[in-house]
Amino acid sequence: MPFPRTSGILVHPTSFPSAYGIGDLGREAYEFVDFLYDSGQHLWQVLPLGPTGYGDSPYQCLSAFAGNPLLISPDRLVEEGFLDEEDLKPVPRLPAEKVNFSKVIEFKKRVLERAFERFKNTTDTSLRAEFLGFCQRAASWLDDYALFRVLKEEHGGNSWDKWEPAYAQRDAAALSLIGDLHRERIEAEKFIQYLFFKQYASLKNYCAQKQISIIGDMPIFVAYDSSDVWMHPEYFKLNETGTPTVVAGVPPDYFSATGQLWGNPIYDWDYMIKDNFSWWINRISHALETTDIVRIDHFRGFAACWEIPYGEKTAQNGRWVETPGKEFFTALINAFPDVPIIVEDLGVITPDVEALRDGFGFPGMRILQMAFRSDSCNIDLPHNYIPNSVVYTGTHDNDTIVGWFHSKPGEGSTRDAQQIESERKTCIRYLRSNGKEIHWDFIEAAFASVAGIAIVPLQDILGLGSKARMNLPASQEGNWLWRYKEGVLTSDITQRLKELTDLYSRNNAFVTATPARH
Repeated sequence: MPFPRTSGILVHPTSFPSAYGIGDLGREAYEFVDFLYDSGQHLWQVLPLGPTGYGDSPYQCLSAFAGNPLLISPDRLVEEGFLDEEDLKPVPRLPAEKVNFSKVIEFKKRVLERAFERFKNTTDTSLRAEFLGFCQRAASWLDDYALFRVLKEEHGGNSWDKWEPAYAQRDAAALSLIGDLHRERIEAEKFIQYLFFKQYASLKNYCAQKQISIIGDMPIFVAYDSSDVWMHPEYFKLNETGTPTVVAGVPPDYFSATGQLWGNPIYDWDYMIKDNFSWWINRISHALETTDIVRIDHFRGFAACWEIPYGEKTAQNGRWVETPGKEFFTALINAFPDVPIIVEDLGVITPDVEALRDGFGFPGMRILQMAFRSDSCNIDLPHNYIPNSVVYTGTHDNDTIVGWFHSKPGEGSTRDAQQIESERKTCIRYLRSNGKEIHWDFIEAAFASVAGIAIVPLQDILGLGSKARMNLPASQEGNWLWRYKEGVLTSDITQRLKELTDLYSRNNAFVTATPARH
């Protein structure tokens, strides 16, 4: 579907300021939306919003459908009558600029348990009816997800393949028995999801009032330790015991000399074809209820997947295996004729990937930070863009612009000193920059380009260095932690961003779909 010439900002809700150690869907989220509106932006891109598991990565969620309980705002729970101020005490001392996930999880768990205890005793029939209505609408994923979370907790947080065979292999009698035994705990998990989607729907509708559309982020793969794989092992390449036969990743690339071993199970596409892609259709349908535009991560995986034998320590020994992308997207367009999709077409892009993207008219991505590695034919240089594309100064996987510009070998970079200096000189020459405000030079180049959509990570708007980086691919620690301080979104930044937006005619809204429901 065609997009207007517009622009926006990439920031995950966990990065918002708050008094509770992690950004959430409360006041600061609404203030950020106001900042978008005041600065002329019409797009807000987020990372996946699901409940995170090992490593706290939003790209390794426990469900492709559920919401992250850590994003529920305690202050809004008080405003909505689910808690009193006293229920939030004691609030642990938590850092303002980084997320301490272990302490945040402990605090939010306690707060949400108190909210459920109060809900159980409510005499408000309309509130209970609203909750039951949510449970009915979400039953296709919510029932199994809630049971999955309870079973996971019963097994000390272990992956579902470590549970007793009766639970791991979903024996109906065993699941019925455990469901009866833990009925109240299962209801508590459903209640938490109700709270998340209630708060999220309110925020999304506020965005719509301000003509701001949310770009969601959909990883092509799901985590092995997820309710999705546990519920539907038939959709994945697993052996008879539930162990993956192959896992996903990418071969050696710009980010890693040994490739990236993601470890996600790979879809059994033959089975999905026979099932008319029903799981995928449901997933996209759910995404379109919670976001306005869907960014599909690792689009090239719909042409071919890099399959790595299970048990390998790196991604080097994988192979490309073709996937039925054309059949899938044909079924998707039949279900949703005007589906608004952006595709992440980075990495090893071959003619078949380009044909799949262009055949359906999906806009691909251009990363300005990657533009200075080669010659003038580099597709990431602005003079090589096409209107049906999305330009980013950088993504959540890149260093910040300031960090990249001042980088040195070995500081999270795969580049040597000669390459770093060559890119820096090419960048300065191309952008006609003196390097003093390199982040604004990047933003202006992105906004001035012919790309229909321009997206800037908030770290680049703020001109922050490498300490504000969100993720370093192929690393296991220190990711997804960054937060910004309250008050940094100044009127000077707002005005400067708005002037660039108006100058390059990007103050155009994408017409959003129906309001969010909870």
